[in-house]
Amino acid sequence: MKSVEYLREIREADGLKNAVLVKIEAAGDIITFRLHTDCMYTDADVEHACAVTARYMPAGYKADVRVMKSVPNADAVKAYLLDKLKNMYPAVAAFVSPEDVAVEAGKGGGSFVIGTASARVSEETADALCRETARNFCGSWTGEFRTVKKDLGEIVPAETVEEYVMKARFFPVTEYAAIDGAAPKEALYLADLNGEVKGVTVCGAVTYLEERATKAGKPFFMITISDGTGQVRASYFTRKTTIEKVRTVKQGDYICLTGDNELYNGSLSFRARGIDFGRPPQDFVPVMRPSRPVPAQYKAVFPVSAVEYVQAELFTNEQYPAAFENAEFVVFDLETTGLSNSNPDHMDKIIEIGAVKLSGGKISEKFSSFVACPVKLSDEIIGITGITDDMLRGAPDIKDVIADFYKFAHGCILVGHNVQFDYKFIRYYGEKEGFLFDQRQYDTIPFAQELLRLNNYKLNTVADHFGFTFNHHRAYDDAFVTAKIFKELVRIKGGLPK
Repeated sequence: MKSVEYLREIREADGLKNAVLVKIEAAGDIITFRLHTDCMYTDADVEHACAVTARYMPAGYKADVRVMKSVPNADAVKAYLLDKLKNMYPAVAAFVSPEDVAVEAGKGGGSFVIGTASARVSEETADALCRETARNFCGSWTGEFRTVKKDLGEIVPAETVEEYVMKARFFPVTEYAAIDGAAPKEALYLADLNGEVKGVTVCGAVTYLEERATKAGKPFFMITISDGTGQVRASYFTRKTTIEKVRTVKQGDYICLTGDNELYNGSLSFRARGIDFGRPPQDFVPVMRPSRPVPAQYKAVFPVSAVEYVQAELFTNEQYPAAFENAEFVVFDLETTGLSNSNPDHMDKIIEIGAVKLSGGKISEKFSSFVACPVKLSDEIIGITGITDDMLRGAPDIKDVIADFYKFAHGCILVGHNVQFDYKFIRYYGEKEGFLFDQRQYDTIPFAQELLRLNNYKLNTVADHFGFTFNHHRAYDDAFVTAKIFKELVRIKGGLPK
């Protein structure tokens, strides 16, 4: 549906001139449109809305238009502004507390003033917050930032916590045959080859092998091996006594590489000093490492209460199955530097994590944070997400954010839109810090495909179907709307997905 054109026509009625579309529901061949207005409206206004809606209906469906008067509540708008500010402009939000926000709300919209101790905030920031507010509350909104003096208090150093050290795992080398004669007895799991280490042996099947030559003409090999837990790309400079034997190695052979995992140009690189034939045991099954304990407290990201603004008071009679209300879910979304989430050698970075917790069938908590990024963001990622390098400056490191997210999600079922894409990222970065995300997961894409008839099942398409507006390609906003979609799908189905 072309929601902008639809609302423009709806607002031609005097009683609906500030109306917003808060929800669309489908049940059989009846589609219900729920409109909010802050003006007194008449039966003629409702008839106008019904006539407009009928023109936008697909063939074979009937429209049920329901109009409700709702004057924006200053406290709800204030909470919404603080929430949006933290998500969109965290550097500014750090200097804003609830008492710094003043809201005047009434018929036809309202205004807000936000005091901040940071440097002068641009007019574009205020305008963006006005637009976001107008998308969720009736009427027109104006706003501004004012610089105020604040006592920032004494900075208390964080409590030091002992570093957690993961125990490395090894497996015995079998079917050994010498080339260089390193004679290793055991090999390190490739999944555990995460830092600098010297004199270590790794073992696996050759997945890539290429002979090259240095500028001086000396031959060397680039080799990639995999042991089922991970893979490593290594360089090997030959010896005259063994070069012909190394040339007999082919893709699919099992070999052992003995050498050093070193930092080179800022990245870890494995330099093999010896190659021999050898393999994991025939019945090798990787031993699962037990997860690191749940952190006792949050360190960098502190969850806060979350409320479904606007809709929280409208649909209090919605019924959900007991299996849904008795479980806890964490609905999450990530923004990343790219799409690579399967190759440990080329893993893209997480730059934002957003999540909400569903408890008792209601959205109860939010978790949201930028993540420090060691690489410059591409123009494509900046264009898609709106996140810039400046916005990530001063953000917490992934090791702290992933630990806090593990605590937030512990004991909960994970939910996402194309959940496996994001799950691979948190699984990878979690395991690097010793946290094993092994929860059950639900994906809203196949769930929506089971229950809805849409042209496609992208997040914005499914959100439009239900009348949900949101700031797409920002982690918390995507997670929040995914949670609302998940609730709607559970309600329609009358149960959880398979």
